[in-house]
Amino acid sequence: MIFGFPRNFAADQTELELPDVAAARRLAGERLQALDQALAERHAQLAPLLSTQADADVLLERCADAIRIAYVRLARRHGSLSDDFHAYHNEEHILDILRDRISRLIAIHGVLALGLRDWCVLHLFAGCHDLRQREESMYEAGVGSNERASIEETFRLLDHTGFSRDADADIYQALELTIAGSTFDARPPPGGAAFNAAELVQSGGALAAKLARKLDKHRPGWRDDAGLLHAHDLALIAADLDTANVAEPFARFATSAENLCLEREMLCRRDLETPESAQPVLGFLTDGQDRFFFDLHRFNSELGRQAFGAAKDANASRLKSLSLGLRARIAMHGRPESGRQVLKAYCETVAGLV
Repeated sequence: MIFGFPRNFAADQTELELPDVAAARRLAGERLQALDQALAERHAQLAPLLSTQADADVLLERCADAIRIAYVRLARRHGSLSDDFHAYHNEEHILDILRDRISRLIAIHGVLALGLRDWCVLHLFAGCHDLRQREESMYEAGVGSNERASIEETFRLLDHTGFSRDADADIYQALELTIAGSTFDARPPPGGAAFNAAELVQSGGALAAKLARKLDKHRPGWRDDAGLLHAHDLALIAADLDTANVAEPFARFATSAENLCLEREMLCRRDLETPESAQPVLGFLTDGQDRFFFDLHRFNSELGRQAFGAAKDANASRLKSLSLGLRARIAMHGRPESGRQVLKAYCETVAGLV
């Protein structure tokens, strides 16, 4: 492990229940069709790279198997197969990155922009970076406990799908950095108050922007290691893929914000039908979104900036109109009575902008 964290995130019931592809297919059935199709299409896209490495087909199949298992585990924990549904961090988020955003990266730059193993890292990142979402907060070098748990589970998953910690050390190393870099501000709040990651979802950008400084502190000399330098580059690209919802067509971007809001309110145990949720929902969908989009979010890699920057810029004016329009719509009726009322007004405002 690059950062030397204590390794204390054991396999949970879902991991034990879904140890391999066969178990994942038995549980998920037809729910795997969209992922299978995306993986098959990507395999075809990567064809120009297959001659660059011996056993390339074996590598891609191992990668695909690990992603299939991760997809069903996330569905079982927090998605379509779960009793603990998370509106944003579910298996659809895997498809958002793997199928849609990586496709955009390939469309802009071509498959030769990265090596075959690099594409495998980014696909595995898409599948595995949010595997764990319910870990108690522990601050370690800026890396969140959910991410640390996801790293440990990802390593076990790679072990079980035919990867080798020796022969494939570059993939393990890159996944540790990419998943760690996807952390959003894991600092506990001032005064030692009980920490709820949901409340901080927009208090800081992705750790990837500060990852080099973290490595300087916790892994001195890393800049002399070509493997770590390359892993760091991949972590910057992965962070851009993870946060590229800002560059989705505006309706999809707005829906992703709504889903993040729903997930945050659920994690904070606020009832959307009560007055308690009204101001947090309104704040998240106006000031919170504005702050993230205009102040906190930056593309960290040149590949990400070129692939997604123009589309983000195209959303800027409509996001300003959305925030102003939502505030005006709410003001027409006085103080909002509930989070649900705010969400209804939000959807109506979005509909008027698309």
